[in-house]
Amino acid sequence: MGQISQILIWTTVGSVASLGGGILLALRKKAFTHEQSLLLISFAAGVLLSTAFFDLLPEAIGQIGQLGQIGQIWGWVLAGIIFLFLLEKFLWYHHHDEEHEGRQRTPILITVGDTVHNFIDGVVIAGTFMVAPATGIVTALAVAAHEIPHEMADFGVLLSKGWARKKVILVNLASAGASLVGAVLMYSFGGRIEGMLPVLLSFSGGMFIYLACSDLIPELHHGHTEKKRETVAQMAVFGVGIIIVLVLKGWLQHI
Repeated sequence: MGQISQILIWTTVGSVASLGGGILLALRKKAFTHEQSLLLISFAAGVLLSTAFFDLLPEAIGQIGQLGQIGQIWGWVLAGIIFLFLLEKFLWYHHHDEEHEGRQRTPILITVGDTVHNFIDGVVIAGTFMVAPATGIVTALAVAAHEIPHEMADFGVLLSKGWARKKVILVNLASAGASLVGAVLMYSFGGRIEGMLPVLLSFSGGMFIYLACSDLIPELHHGHTEKKRETVAQMAVFGVGIIIVLVLKGWLQHI
C-alpha cells in the first residue's frame, strides 16, 4: 500500500472517529451526563499531552540532528501555541460553552470553524506520517481523541438551534472532508518542504499542548462542586490517555 493511501486511511480514521461521539449524541435520546463528558475531556487531554511530549517533540529533536539547533524546536513549539491562540481568538472558538466572551456561537461560525480545524488536522496527520508512519498513526488517534468531546459539544449546539439530526450529521461529514483536502495538499507539497518537517512536528506539538492546557483542562475545573470520586476518575482516565499513547507508540515501532 502506497504512502498516500495510508495517509488518507488514517486521516479518515481520525475524522470518522471524532465524528462518532457527535453522531452518537445526535442519534441517542438521552444526552451524555456532565460527568461522562468530563471523563472524555480528561482522556483527550492525556492523549494530546502524551503525544506532544513523548512522540512529536522527541521525533522533531531526532530529525533536527544537531544539538545546536534544538533551541529552534522550542521556538516553533511556542509558535504553535501562539498560532492557535490567535486563531481561536479571532476566527473560531474551541470552547465547549455555547457562549464565548458574551457572543453566541452561531451554526455558521461552528461549521466554518470546524472546517478550518479539520483542514489543519489533515495537514498535521499527513506531515507527521511522512516523518514516520508510527508517529502519523498516533497523531491521527490523538486528533480523534481531542475531537470527540469537541464534536459532541458542537452537535449539541446545532441541535439546540433547531437543526434536524440528519442535517447536523451531513454538514459535519462534509466539514470532516476538509481533513482529506489538507492531507492531500500536505502530501503533494511535502517533498518540497522536507527540511521543514521538524518544524511541522514541533509546531504541531505546540498546538497539542495549547489544546490540552487551554481548551480541555480548564473544562475540568468548572465543576467545583464535584465529588472526590469524580476527581479521582478524571485523574485515572487522564493517566489512561497518557499510557495508551506510550503503549501504542512502542507497539507501532516494532511492527
